Amino acid sequence: MNNIIYVLLIPMLTFISIVAIGASVIISRNQKKMIAAVRLRNDILLDIPAEEKTKKFKFIQILAKIGNLVSHGNTKKDLNEQLMRVGYLSSAAPAVYTGIKISLLVIGLGAMTFFLAPLKISASTKFILIILGASVLSFIPNVAVAMKLKKRHHEIRRHLPAAMDLLEICVSSGIGLDMAWSIVSDEIKQVSPILADAMSLTNFEINLGASRTEAMHHMADRTGAEELSSFAAILIQSERFGTSIADVLKVYADSVREQIRSQAEELAEKMAVKLIFPMVLFMFPAILIVLAGPAFISLSKTLAAN
Repeated sequence: MNNIIYVLLIPMLTFISIVAIGASVIISRNQKKMIAAVRLRNDILLDIPAEEKTKKFKFIQILAKIGNLVSHGNTKKDLNEQLMRVGYLSSAAPAVYTGIKISLLVIGLGAMTFFLAPLKISASTKFILIILGASVLSFIPNVAVAMKLKKRHHEIRRHLPAAMDLLEICVSSGIGLDMAWSIVSDEIKQVSPILADAMSLTNFEINLGASRTEAMHHMADRTGAEELSSFAAILIQSERFGTSIADVLKVYADSVREQIRSQAEELAEKMAVKLIFPMVLFMFPAILIVLAGPAFISLSKTLAAN
């Protein structure tokens, strides 16, 4: 059995070592142009020291090179859109994401091999556990991106009615929609940076010469939030048919609030059903022991005495 383990383990470790050495040689030889700094604006706002920025940039650059090496510079359109909706707008984001997944896969293979090698189990079982553990570790970025996307959508849905109210107030007071849009994006930044960034990018596109319709569609595509997509469609229709924008904003804000309220009520109704499982698993056995325990002890003593 030990011979079989070594026969499978040694070639696997040799293959991983060769791949790691080859990747390091290729990365060291192929020095390309520096990739645009990911989330550079956040680094400036946080006032990160230059030395720390350099280390962070080099690490991201290595991950991007690993991702480009695996994907050959071609990433799926769905991955680009997903990362864009999460907030990673850099063109290097898909390569960095792929590099993180590959790095975690290699780390998972090495760690699982190290921990499972001394165990006295069959070689096939070890191989399955190694592949399974490495695969689970490589899917951590997928879970992180999905959670962040859900959090961003929740924040947009929560603060969008307040932004619509501010827009309505500005438009009703005689301010143009473009100026009102800029004012609201600045005012709401303290409350919801995600929504403020989406609105600021839309205003920036309009200032660069893009039409409001095109900029609104881009905003909906960047965020992936259904509420912003519906809001963009409503604004485009109101502009096309000449209806009052203030009335449209008021009606849409009320509809979003009603939708949020109905979703909260739905979650509250589901809570009673969800509480059944922890009650049955944790509370019911404790109550049963407290209520039936003394009677069971008395019955056991009676039976023992007889």
